[in-house]
Amino acid sequence: MTCWRHLPIHQGSSDSWHRRAMSAVWLQVGQCGNQIGQEWWQIIANQGEADASPFGSLDGRLSAICVDSEPKVVRRLQKQIRRKAFRESNLIVGKAGRGNNWAYGYHGSKGERDLFSQTMESLRKEVERKDCYCGTVLLHSLSGGTGAGLSSRLCEAIREEYPLGRILSVSVAPHQSGEGSLQPYNALLCLSWLQRFADGVLLFQNDEVLKRATSLQPKEGDNAYGQVSFSAMNAYIASCLAGLFYPLKVFTTRSGISLGQEPWELLRSVCPMPTLKFLHTAQSSTCGSVHWDRLASSVVQPLPRESPDGNPHCSTALLAMARGPQEHSFLLNPDSVLRRLKQAYRCVPWNPFPTTYWTDPSSGLVAPVGRHHHTLTVCANHSSAADFIQRVAHGAHAMYESRAFLHWYRRHGCEDGHFGEAFETLRSVVEDYHHLGD
Repeated sequence: MTCWRHLPIHQGSSDSWHRRAMSAVWLQVGQCGNQIGQEWWQIIANQGEADASPFGSLDGRLSAICVDSEPKVVRRLQKQIRRKAFRESNLIVGKAGRGNNWAYGYHGSKGERDLFSQTMESLRKEVERKDCYCGTVLLHSLSGGTGAGLSSRLCEAIREEYPLGRILSVSVAPHQSGEGSLQPYNALLCLSWLQRFADGVLLFQNDEVLKRATSLQPKEGDNAYGQVSFSAMNAYIASCLAGLFYPLKVFTTRSGISLGQEPWELLRSVCPMPTLKFLHTAQSSTCGSVHWDRLASSVVQPLPRESPDGNPHCSTALLAMARGPQEHSFLLNPDSVLRRLKQAYRCVPWNPFPTTYWTDPSSGLVAPVGRHHHTLTVCANHSSAADFIQRVAHGAHAMYESRAFLHWYRRHGCEDGHFGEAFETLRSVVEDYHHLGD
């Protein structure tokens, strides 16, 4: 068990820290990435300018780049967040979609301005605006042509251009029932690229997000739950990001300026093996008085406990983030909550320190007037990711064996070798996760 609450922090002068722009560049790609980004930046905007400091540049603009092959979602995001929060040159849009095709998104269209080159140029400028660039947080889906294809190419290029920076992907997987005929190919290729070039992947599966968002809906009469919108699902994902990345007191200076290290300390805590990087995230919250044991039980209740063939899941490591004004009640007995989480996530015996916890008096969420909001967010390197990866690989392989739709990918430069390498990459990931408990 590791606690970062009392770690010493280098203290500079107040003025020096006020002049610095810290840590991460936020890169939102495709419709899904920008919709989640809209919910995320709304949370940050609601907290005031002081708490937004690690997410911006010295001129007050957000360190965010919003990219899509169509302008609709990016323009809506620009209107929803406070005026002039985004740098106009960082709003990069095309005129037509990418046909739900990974290869089209990866290689782009010769008939219009190159989204990839524009994005890399904006990223370069954002990096140069920072005194301390530590990495890029990439928000995107696994299914769309832009979200999967262009994100893959950007991830590869960022790794090459900035090898010392970290890359954390926030990836949204489509519903298992399917959202498009090319979905298995897109997810296969994107997952392969993320495994090769990213340092960590916060994997949100739409089916699980839907269940979590549904459980938060108010009960009305005989109808237990109302209709859950995509906006509510995106809001749940954004609240998980706020639970993990909203500024922590332990990572701030005495002057109150955040160092913006939360994403990278997360990776250090939950990715002890660099080849195992797919992370399961869940959150539970309450208003008023808090019982942290109950929040822990709520977090783990829907957790997948075993694979389809009956093998129990396990975790290499987990991080518990407890936020709210009653954080002291968590600190009085953290072992009780951590013991419950460790058992539910089945932490591997070979890791001597599998659990880490952080606490903070601010929830990072807006609570109803007169009430305190408490959240428990858990991020674990959990082997249930292998079930999803294996399902994607099986679906894509069945299509590949029948040669279905391959001509659509070859048209844009994706050959058999790309598929062969992707199948082998994901096979290796699944095998590594299956042997975690050995």
